[in-house]
Amino acid sequence: MSLFVGLMSGTSLDGIDAALVEIDDESDQRPRLIDALCLPLAAELRTALLELTQASQVSFAALGAAESAFCDHQAEAVRQLLQRHGLTPDAITAIGSHGQTIEHAPYADAPFTYQLDNPSRLAELTGCRVVADFRRRDMAAGGQAAPLAPIFHQALFTDTVRTRLILNLGGIANLTRLGPSGASLPVIGFDTGPANLLIDAWHARHRGGPIDEDGNWAASGNVDRHLLERLLDEPYFTATPPKSTGRELFHLGWVETRLSGHEAAADVQATLAELTAVSVAQAAHPFIEPDRTDLIVCGGGARNRHLMQRLAIHLPDVSIGQCDAFGWSADWLEAGAFAWLAWRRIQRLPGNLPEVTGASGPRVLGGIYAP
Repeated sequence: MSLFVGLMSGTSLDGIDAALVEIDDESDQRPRLIDALCLPLAAELRTALLELTQASQVSFAALGAAESAFCDHQAEAVRQLLQRHGLTPDAITAIGSHGQTIEHAPYADAPFTYQLDNPSRLAELTGCRVVADFRRRDMAAGGQAAPLAPIFHQALFTDTVRTRLILNLGGIANLTRLGPSGASLPVIGFDTGPANLLIDAWHARHRGGPIDEDGNWAASGNVDRHLLERLLDEPYFTATPPKSTGRELFHLGWVETRLSGHEAAADVQATLAELTAVSVAQAAHPFIEPDRTDLIVCGGGARNRHLMQRLAIHLPDVSIGQCDAFGWSADWLEAGAFAWLAWRRIQRLPGNLPEVTGASGPRVLGGIYAP
């Protein structure tokens, strides 16, 4: 058995998720989540990262300062997780570090994806081997470098008889279709559009808090059907996979260009939640076999009661449940994925699914940084 730590900071920019994962090197046994924690980002660091994701131009000094502060935060998350279990750095085979996505541009003339990270500094600070820079190898092979989690979903959740749809509701929503084992169906995975990103941003602007707890504010408003139509008119929603997206497209500026100016703030919140539910449902419908399909939900949105209710209304033929019921906490699936991808790198096994990302073939992902 080997121990790995996965580090993830997603589009929501709420904190560093750190997951301690046990993996059997000699068998196909599913990885086991031992423990996890989230170390919230300091307000100053979150603001700096958010500004970087929204800036048209940035300075090297701003990038360097944010990267160092972010790396220090990662190292502290690792320290706290290991201390909780009385583990020393040499007990960890490797840390899998995703970094913080600053810009993801798979459709550019010269495609690129940039994750703010400093694995050399992280190895120095933690005393652990680090695997990082997972995405660019897939992009070098012609892929979109996202989403990468579907291969982990395949390892955890494939069933013998039922189709399973894995829905991650982070800042962005992504969907994975897993056919029954033995059915010879390819894994399908793609970003469906915004999940919590717009909901959180609108709430922060008008209510001051980082999240709409349980979706209570959204539930207090009324869905503006005309606004919803304008939002759903975005071409991304009907584009065919492979496809991936982020803050580059979906941000409050994108919402504002579609407002008439007469909407009540609570009604906009209700409509943004409905946008997430409807866009996910539209993406999921082609893969649903009535009464034979499970929708397994993970990410922060799985804890949003209103959003889960709206999903159930739009997907009546699907059994919907949080991935906690399937053996893995909904809060830590993404961090666990990068622990497992680090294990794949150490084992020199491919970490991508070409049918998901569009890469020209399987590739071993990530670089290794010694402590």
